[in-house]
Amino acid sequence: MAVEIEQFMCRTDNFGVLVHDPKSGQTAIIDAPEEAPILAAIKRTGWTPTMILTTHHHMDHVEANLALKERFKLRIVGPEAEKAKIPGIDETVEEGSVLHLGDERIEVIATPGHTAGHVSYHLPASQVAFTADTLFALGCGRLFECKPPVMYESLRKLAALPAATTIYCGHEYTLANARFALTVDPTNSALKERAARIEALRLDNKPTLPTTIGEELSTNPFLRWHDPAIRKHLGLEKASDAEVFAEIRKRKDNF
Repeated sequence: MAVEIEQFMCRTDNFGVLVHDPKSGQTAIIDAPEEAPILAAIKRTGWTPTMILTTHHHMDHVEANLALKERFKLRIVGPEAEKAKIPGIDETVEEGSVLHLGDERIEVIATPGHTAGHVSYHLPASQVAFTADTLFALGCGRLFECKPPVMYESLRKLAALPAATTIYCGHEYTLANARFALTVDPTNSALKERAARIEALRLDNKPTLPTTIGEELSTNPFLRWHDPAIRKHLGLEKASDAEVFAEIRKRKDNF
């Protein structure tokens, strides 16, 4: 991996992330949930941030935007579709936009579903992606602003990334997600093993992230709409992939 990454907790269950390009010295903050933990991470690493990459407009992802902008004179990048709701935004991006952190290419993937303008950031050279509240470890975000087919298409895009891609998500929701996943995919041995590891990590107060696309494809029911065992368990053997996804999301909402 060409970039260096510092992950840390914010608020009650948000992840904060710094991404540093050592060659250029440039650093990006992925969302800004809370100022104090971000400042602590900056002090700990010695990395001076040059931009915030905003994934979506929810307050627990943008709360510290203005304070950090004032302190560091950085630029704030965010989705074009949500620019009116993102404090301090300087530059907008959409599907296919390209940014750079030093020589590192950052590709923007439109991933609406949780919100209507949500974007994810993919660094292909370093094989890492920041999916915020679209794709979680063993889960996906709630559909606050879009219908299930929209989120399904967003998850299809992320599922198509190389299996080795490391995924950083917006929240520490993995334990609850694992418990739900087992109700949908109860015979999946890889899921059972992962759920046990997650239980142990959380008992030790350790983070369950990052994950990888490969691990999610083998254990995350929200990416396994095609799986015959899941379809049989749900009684949806002949349903479309999007319909299977919608049923899993509905069950999670009621879990």
